[in-house]
Amino acid sequence: MAQAAGGTSATYREVLGATGALLPVLSFFGRLPVAVIQFGSVLLITRTSGSLATGGTVACALALGQVAMGPVVGRLADRRGQRSVVLCCSLLNALAITCYTLGALAGLPTPLLVALGVLAGATVPGIGPLARARGVALVRRGSADERVVNTVLSLESTMDELSFVLGPALIGVAAFAGHPAYAFGAAALLVAGCGSAFALHPTATAVRPATAHAPREPRSRRPRMPREVRLVRLGLVLLGVLLGGCGAGITALTQKLGQEDQAGLVYAAMGVMSAVVGLSMAALPERFGLALRWRVATAAAALLSLLLIDTQSMPGLYVAVTVFGAVFAPNLITGFGLTERAVPRERLAEGMTFAASAFVGGQAVTLAVAGRLAESHGPAAAFTVGSVAAALAFGVALLVKAAPAAPGVTPVAATPSGSGRGA
Repeated sequence: MAQAAGGTSATYREVLGATGALLPVLSFFGRLPVAVIQFGSVLLITRTSGSLATGGTVACALALGQVAMGPVVGRLADRRGQRSVVLCCSLLNALAITCYTLGALAGLPTPLLVALGVLAGATVPGIGPLARARGVALVRRGSADERVVNTVLSLESTMDELSFVLGPALIGVAAFAGHPAYAFGAAALLVAGCGSAFALHPTATAVRPATAHAPREPRSRRPRMPREVRLVRLGLVLLGVLLGGCGAGITALTQKLGQEDQAGLVYAAMGVMSAVVGLSMAALPERFGLALRWRVATAAAALLSLLLIDTQSMPGLYVAVTVFGAVFAPNLITGFGLTERAVPRERLAEGMTFAASAFVGGQAVTLAVAGRLAESHGPAAAFTVGSVAAALAFGVALLVKAAPAAPGVTPVAATPSGSGRGA
């Protein structure tokens, strides 16, 4: 056990040696605003408009704006490089969040709030998936083995989980201090400062733009995404549905029990457990392959999600979500790992942002639908939606194989002499 822990620590040191200590800090605080505006939109719009339905509609529009434009941001980063794309999006997103917040405070009509929400979502710089692409490129540039690559993905997914713990916490603190808009102001400052710093960091050149080493090809001649990538995206959509159903169920159950102020703490309990398990994923042996790992993780999610359906008390809810949280990070980490393995190198950022958008899209749509189900039929209905999605995700995982890199693609790790392993 001690030897495994020591090996894991050494692997994380190798990752930080490739990325530098500052880059993970910048990427964490640069992606934190996404969690703030996603979780806080319902509260902000509900507080300013007095309508929960309006809050849900605008929040869904914001998420769908991110889903629609996320892959475009990734594609631009692949073609033009991360530096200019992330810098432009970070500044635009800070401005969009500011306008969105001011519009909510001014009590603008719902259609205008929806438009501002779409703009705030569409300009998200996608720092999380782009940080994955950058980290993978950095370690592969040093001919790192698969365990180091998996450690990069574990670290990035853990930072995602921590951001979605701190995001609701910041909203809660801001609401307690006076108004949720305070947290949105902090989000605008963070994405402008840390997002720009992430863009300007020297490692931004690690993922070379396609135009730097090849002429622009017609769309029909671009490397096609393999079948495995599309299957993984479908699985991530279903995992988003799972989390959306759980989120709606948690909100409904805490309201039913008269403890709605504890909803954020329940999310935090799930997120902390998920983050802890996510960090430990680097200790898994390489022989426990990605395809098998995803089947185990989706099966565990389907089984453990059943615990939530029968939960009727706050202590039971805390126990159920904490146990369930242990299987969520492994699902996301493995999904991104399978994506990284299969996408063509010159479309890595696009593949990562598309995977993230698939997950966010499933979650956003389900929050709206499952929320209505929970109001009509109780929290168990929302939890059931998530459980069914988890079972379907397991079915998709059975079809997925951990394929080598797409044919004709040169892995980033390859050296001039031709050594190196395919992604």
